[in-house]
Amino acid sequence: MQEFLLNIPSIKNFFQDDKLIIKEIGDGNLNYVFLATSSKDSSKSLIIKQAVPYLRCAGEEFALSRKRMTYEIRALKSYKSHVPKIYYSDEEMSIVIMQYLKDHIILRQGLIQRVYYPKFSEHISTFLANTLFYSSSLYLDSTNKRKLMDRFNSNTQLCKLTEDFVFTFAFMPHKTNHVEDNLKDEANKLFNDIEFKTNVLKLKYIFMTQADALLHGDLHTGSIMINEKETYIIDPEFAFIGPFGFDIGALVANLLSSYISHIFVTQDKKYQEWILQTIKEIYQRFEEKFLTLWNNTDESALINPNFSYNQKFKQEFMKQIFQQSIGFAGCKMTRRVFGIAGVEEIRGIKDPTIRKSASVLVLKIGTSLVNNYHNLHDIDDLISFIKANS
Repeated sequence: MQEFLLNIPSIKNFFQDDKLIIKEIGDGNLNYVFLATSSKDSSKSLIIKQAVPYLRCAGEEFALSRKRMTYEIRALKSYKSHVPKIYYSDEEMSIVIMQYLKDHIILRQGLIQRVYYPKFSEHISTFLANTLFYSSSLYLDSTNKRKLMDRFNSNTQLCKLTEDFVFTFAFMPHKTNHVEDNLKDEANKLFNDIEFKTNVLKLKYIFMTQADALLHGDLHTGSIMINEKETYIIDPEFAFIGPFGFDIGALVANLLSSYISHIFVTQDKKYQEWILQTIKEIYQRFEEKFLTLWNNTDESALINPNFSYNQKFKQEFMKQIFQQSIGFAGCKMTRRVFGIAGVEEIRGIKDPTIRKSASVLVLKIGTSLVNNYHNLHDIDDLISFIKANS
């Protein structure tokens, strides 16, 4: 690998003539991640990420095209802010080399450690508003929107993974599920909950058919690198053109799982309240920024300057984004309990009794959000709902 890296001009320029120390550091579900560091100067490091032709967390029997790296590269280059610097990429070789965020940690770990991030809601709301608005028909003309769709909507295998693992397998008996003995009754109840599964199908159909904007596709707290000053979005290999609310819902789901974990593990009420306040700030700021961008746009695929429409349309439009976000959040929370990819803050709880209690509450809130998202009208409704049910 060293010879390959040092034959790339931008990488050779970064490391000069230094020999490299290369080690694997990735623990993700899909790809291999390596850290390349100068043998002479340990402060000089880059990340190398490469796709393999299978789903890493499930093994080689789950074949998966390396082409997914194409969409990650394209997404990273499309985002306007809050992503690592790209030093080199090659879609044919399914490889990307990028900035090493040595002064940052995965947000999930920071939340487990009860770190406060005062700028996170501002940063992530900016990322969401800019990414979703500028890739939508509210901003782009019809030709450019369709060109964007052409660049991302062949990401069929990873979309199928989401359809299977977020909306299907986790809610039925399946070999990839993880069901502990003391949660078998809860699993059987979920697998036989026809109302819940019918509502999941409705959300799955929205995911499959609603081409609103460019999505990260897997925006959870493990896909965000952070410190108290900066926020970076990583791992957008699931990127595709989909419904506005999906990324928002994924993020809310993971923050709520962290909130529930702290109810049982640390019992830190101050930190629990900070998480809920962060969720509220993220959505309020996202909505404000998104509407500001909309209000400053005179013409797009959807908007004609000579075609008058009233404020009620915008209100209903934004309400739909919010409600779909909450429905997706419920799916994403619930699927983590028995599905193939659990979250450390819940599945990693060592005490089995506490782990069960936390899992049961995740199921309760997640299924309730899926069944009731149409009855929640704004972010204050959501926060009140969470407090009343936890």
